[in-house]
Amino acid sequence: MSLSPDELKELARFVLRTRPDEIGCDDWLGYAPSYAELVAALQPIQEPLQQAAEHLDTCPECAEEFRALLAALKDDGAGS
Repeated sequence: MSLSPDELKELARFVLRTRPDEIGCDDWLGYAPSYAELVAALQPIQEPLQQAAEHLDTCPECAEEFRALLAALKDDGAGS
């Protein structure tokens, strides 16, 4: 598999943004429901959920799933 120069730059950008204490996708999935409820309710985010927020900054796949989860929460709230 060969990466284009732009793909290599993006990959390098993500690698450089990683930190030793950051959570992975599996951990984020465990925090996702609680984190989404707080965001939907406009509540402050505290540790360890702050790490869930930070993960979304570096993981486009989880960020996309989060947007879908948040939209579902908002749709559910509107129907109640």
